[in-house]
Amino acid sequence: MTTPPSSSATLRARLAVVAGVTAISFAAILFKLAQPTHPLVASATRLGISALLLAPLTIRGWRRGKLRGRVGRDAILAGFLYALHFGAWVGSLDLISVAASVTLVTATPVFLALVALVTGKDRPTARHGVSIAIALGGVLLIARAGPGDGAWSGNALALTGAFAMGLFLLVARRHGDSLDAWAFTGVACAVATVVLLACALGAGVPLELGHADALFPLAMAALVPQLIGHGCLTWSLRHLKPTTVGLATVAEPVGSTLLAWVWLHEIPGPLTLVGCGIVLTAVVITLGAKSPSPSP
Repeated sequence: MTTPPSSSATLRARLAVVAGVTAISFAAILFKLAQPTHPLVASATRLGISALLLAPLTIRGWRRGKLRGRVGRDAILAGFLYALHFGAWVGSLDLISVAASVTLVTATPVFLALVALVTGKDRPTARHGVSIAIALGGVLLIARAGPGDGAWSGNALALTGAFAMGLFLLVARRHGDSLDAWAFTGVACAVATVVLLACALGAGVPLELGHADALFPLAMAALVPQLIGHGCLTWSLRHLKPTTVGLATVAEPVGSTLLAWVWLHEIPGPLTLVGCGIVLTAVVITLGAKSPSPSP
């Protein structure tokens, strides 16, 4: 029988989700600052730096037997999903607006909810259903307000990134509270780096940065959104449902919009601000829900 998470563990997991979402909100802006670096090269650089920073924790996890057997195989699978997520999403940033791209790539909870309904595992509660409906209304407002969201190829790439991240969360969730999140993420980053570089070479893309100052924002993208953001989100899956974590990431467009306002002086319109408020309401409803005890 699976041991239900304690209230303190659930609280820590929710705080980890808040920290994770805040951190990943910096990603789009940092990738924008690295343009015109090719998306495959930019993604590989971020993930490669992350893999190096996580190497000590990955080695420790291996020595402790945390990456043996199915966990190790799933970490490799997660690396391919990471490569698909970042390669597709960063590519969408070259084609559509930050608001539209980040909004579409956070469609993950819709996919997770459908999977849960089909499989009967980690099914969303009625409260989750209401939150998803509210969040969808908010993200549609944000996407509609952003320029360039009529580019079908960019929209498709962003949605592909959302699909890949949903699969990543499902793969990580399979190991529950026994998962060594940092070691798991370290392997995934290393594998994704190799996959993205191989794709770049196969496509004839030069393995070079777009400008001399591009390395700094990509290094910051590795430190803040990747290590802090994705690390916190992966760790929170030890105590929270994938639907809960996925829905919380819908707040990323809100954070990205506000950061672009302050950092890049991109002033959001009234429709975007209303959408941000709606999305935040949905996230508060989700994280405020009492976590049900898992079934035996």
